[in-house]
Amino acid sequence: MKLSRQFTVFGSAIFCVVIFSLYLMLDRGHLDYPKSPRREGSFPQGQLSMLQEKIDHLERLLAENNEIISNIRDSVINLSESVEDGPKSSQGNFSQGAGSPLLPSKQSSLVVDPEDCSFALQSGSRNSDMLDVYSLIPFDNPDGGVWKQGFDISYLFNEWDSKPLQVFVVPHSHNDPGWLKTFDDYFREMTQYIFNNMVIKLKEDSRRKFMWSEISYLSKWWDTIDKPKKDAVKSLLQNGQFEIVTGGWVMPDEAAAHYFALIDQLIEGHQWVGKNLGVKPRSGWAIDPFGHSPTMAYLLKRAGFSHMLIQRVHYAVKKHFALHKTLEFYWRQNWDLESGTDIFCHMMPFYSYDIPHTCGPDPKICCQFDFKRLPGGRFGCPWGVPPETIHLGNVQKRAEMLLDQYRKKSKLFRTTVVLAPLGDDFRYCERTEWDHQFKNYQLLFDYMNSHPEYNVKIQFGTLSDYFDALDKEDVTIGKNSQSTFPVLSGDFFTYADRDDHYWSGYFTSRPFYKRMDRILESHLRAAEILYYFALKQAQKYKISKFLSSSHYMALTEARRNLGLFQHHDAITGTAKDWVVAFIFDEVVNVHQTISTMTPLVSSLPQKTIITLSAEPRYLVVCNPSEQDRISVVSVYVSSPTAQVTSASGKPVEIQMSAVWNTASTISQTISFLVQMPPLGLKVYTILESASSDPHLAEYVLHNGNVKDKGIFNMKNVKSTEEDITLENSFIKLRFGQSGLMEELINKEDGKHHEVKVQFSWYGTTSKKDKSGAYLFLPDGEAKPYVYTALPFVRVQHGRFYSDVTCFLEHVTHRVRLYNIQGIEGQSVEVSNIVDIRKEHNREIAMRISSSINSQNRFYTDLNGYQIQPRMTMSKLPLQANVYPMTTMAYIQDAKHRLTLLSAQSLGVSSLKSGQIEVIMDRRLMQDDNRGLEQGVHDNKVTANLFRILLEKRSEEEKKSVSYPSLVSHVTSSFLNHPVFTMTEKIPVPSLQLLGEFSPLLSSLPCDIHLVNLRTIQSKVDGKHSDEAALILHRKGFDCRFSSRDTGLLCSTTQGKILVQKLFSMFTVASLIPSSLSLMHSPPDARNISEIHLSPMEISTFRIQLR
Repeated sequence: MKLSRQFTVFGSAIFCVVIFSLYLMLDRGHLDYPKSPRREGSFPQGQLSMLQEKIDHLERLLAENNEIISNIRDSVINLSESVEDGPKSSQGNFSQGAGSPLLPSKQSSLVVDPEDCSFALQSGSRNSDMLDVYSLIPFDNPDGGVWKQGFDISYLFNEWDSKPLQVFVVPHSHNDPGWLKTFDDYFREMTQYIFNNMVIKLKEDSRRKFMWSEISYLSKWWDTIDKPKKDAVKSLLQNGQFEIVTGGWVMPDEAAAHYFALIDQLIEGHQWVGKNLGVKPRSGWAIDPFGHSPTMAYLLKRAGFSHMLIQRVHYAVKKHFALHKTLEFYWRQNWDLESGTDIFCHMMPFYSYDIPHTCGPDPKICCQFDFKRLPGGRFGCPWGVPPETIHLGNVQKRAEMLLDQYRKKSKLFRTTVVLAPLGDDFRYCERTEWDHQFKNYQLLFDYMNSHPEYNVKIQFGTLSDYFDALDKEDVTIGKNSQSTFPVLSGDFFTYADRDDHYWSGYFTSRPFYKRMDRILESHLRAAEILYYFALKQAQKYKISKFLSSSHYMALTEARRNLGLFQHHDAITGTAKDWVVAFIFDEVVNVHQTISTMTPLVSSLPQKTIITLSAEPRYLVVCNPSEQDRISVVSVYVSSPTAQVTSASGKPVEIQMSAVWNTASTISQTISFLVQMPPLGLKVYTILESASSDPHLAEYVLHNGNVKDKGIFNMKNVKSTEEDITLENSFIKLRFGQSGLMEELINKEDGKHHEVKVQFSWYGTTSKKDKSGAYLFLPDGEAKPYVYTALPFVRVQHGRFYSDVTCFLEHVTHRVRLYNIQGIEGQSVEVSNIVDIRKEHNREIAMRISSSINSQNRFYTDLNGYQIQPRMTMSKLPLQANVYPMTTMAYIQDAKHRLTLLSAQSLGVSSLKSGQIEVIMDRRLMQDDNRGLEQGVHDNKVTANLFRILLEKRSEEEKKSVSYPSLVSHVTSSFLNHPVFTMTEKIPVPSLQLLGEFSPLLSSLPCDIHLVNLRTIQSKVDGKHSDEAALILHRKGFDCRFSSRDTGLLCSTTQGKILVQKLFSMFTVASLIPSSLSLMHSPPDARNISEIHLSPMEISTFRIQLR
């Protein structure tokens, strides 16, 4: 968590800088080259001139017809049509209607190619699924003997006569980039010495091996060392003594992290390794994330990996897999009908990745072979028997004792190749440990290898040495894998390491940072995309004022700090309080530079109040989505006579609302509709004007009495006097007297649906072991949130949105409906501002109850990438039935699906039929004995943001795979990538700004998401290259939902995109397929003219624009 404030600042700073640099370049390009003929591409004139001509033409139309043309880009269907007099509208006809200038007057049905529906209708993976495994496991937890969570293992001495045992002892050191200490403190006190000693100690004996995972640390060390030491490291890599495993910036969490950030930190690590070390990691190593996601397996596979290793899996699952010798398997995505996503996975069988739990089933024995624990050291073996230095007098006994453990471990697997990791957290800091471990083990190796009767070949190795030996043992591996190893689909949540100690608490711990992480991901992504466009414009028009190198350095810093935050003790909320406090100190140093961003990192974001005058101020609006969208933009203003004008100078219709800092303090905000092109920017001006004529919101206040009405119409009523309702053209909501939603009415068919929102508390158990940062150990079912008097409820009715806000002691709960015809009008926005800073050992949850007959089945997303079916199991404790939710969870029956879409990662469950429950915050006063040595009591006022979507569907089919609807996908994307407005520190340009920047010809197909357009680093220096990584994700979706009046401004195209029809202002000089993280190019890599994506696939292309 160490650098969360840093990445907040850098992400936001580069975002601001890029937008205004881009606009100044657009302006300069327009004025310097108004009539310059261009011979490149298929356009006869400069792209900027064309855009200005189109906008001028549109403005003439606006003046003549006195209306706003809202959607100015082609739809995918109209891509082939000519654009002569300015862009045509997207699918759906837009005109001034119902008194709202940007509302579509008529909705058309979503156009979906029938072929695009066939994918979700298929059954998915036909192999073993983790839900099947869970149904078989009794979860009875008997005492297994020396292997407490397992069973006794026996063998015959002649079992290896025909095929000797191969043992690879793999030295490693696990270095958390911030946990009990900060990243910098760990590096200064420990990690740098690991690297320094590695160079010396590996060179002393060529048989020694070592491996490393966290590139963030390696990069920091690399910047401090001289060329001879760098050359020594490269030599160790080349001769196989040193290996980089996984090679990401960190070893990320796999529950709370979004796939955007997982990919980004992987690319950052792989780009650094390739540039500085010239190697390509090929084996995955994840020993400390608290549960494992198939999303990570997929990303590694698409990055070019063939093998991976995982450790933290439920102890009962490990036992089951050990009994059936399925600890090594091919991990397949549950949506994969064939084997294209298979990656070989090794699951470590025992309790931990430390040395006592890696040589074999008996930790008392294995601990005696951790030579850092020799007598006289800082710590010993908790089982009471210390290690012995190996010498001629004891080598036989000790070798046979250790070999016995290796043999027993091998009995849990299907081959005679054994992996024995040798390491722990921050190991090998001291030269003495290098000497003790390597010298003592080498004596044991030499003795075993010199005695043929042992039938063993043992040596130091790396992870890839182990997997290479495994591949050689059976030629069917990788060809006809099913004959040797099973195929498995599903995930490994929720993790338990012993008893009923389920690690479902960290799904929610420190939710403030989880929300902040998602905001900054969106900022960084937008900055990445706009930076590359700006870079290309600067090169095209030879604009030297664009500081491409310094901007790129800031962008790189933002990437790396976001990457650090994906670490499995950062986004998880499981680091020390004072490590978090250090983050705050870091950001104070740059407060003067980015003063407006400071509130974001230490408290809830506060919108800046725009001080108005007759002099107009620029308001830049950015749409980071690849889709055309209609959205509401809101800004705070200092005057009730505000006026907003478009780039053409025409006033824009606005809603003026009160800003309620408390239940009784008001000021004003203005809101207006924008029709934004995909990835586009628009400029509006805002000023104080006597001719301003805003739509004033009206207020009804329940259970309170507000006298200061100001300019707004306010009515105080008693709750019993009238119903509380909200409605738009799609849905109507009914609320109870407490201001909590109770019912949703679908206006299409008039049907009433129970959708009831409630709040509840969890306590912690009275047993010795209690809830903490990691563990959720409740004291039973949740208890209702009780209030002695009806809460104050404020109802707002406005032109563009209306809402109901309920003021509870611990939650300010707001439900909002947008009165717009776009997709954002079809779901219910829920905002909870949570404050439990005065509570002790309590966790607050929001429960949504419905009449949906979901029984014990529900669905959660994994990393925002895919959906995992869940079953609430009565044989498991309550805390075991809580799962991670990154972006959505839903329940369904034969007729309806109810989806909770989330703008932050939290823990979610469905403990009863028809319910979705999300834990929003937790405050715990004690440590849960997992190493943190503190509770979680640095809570902040935290804003959680959701959307509730109710959809009609056809007959349910209980499959091992499920998909969101297209409406759900796009709603989630809009929720996580909202329209940005920039109002602070906008320079008054010396030249007139263009009214719009629209880089795409049209929206991308509805099911294709632009994950990133990430400028690639130069191989020569740390500056940018001319290429970018174009990363696209084709989402799998379920067509069994209504396609009428969806509000989607796109269609589907069977995953096909014509490259030259993609950009409006650029031509594609080259587009070459690549592996996900740019490490590899396919054998037939060539410049392509058409992109073709299969459902669910994420594909990376090296793109060069001009």
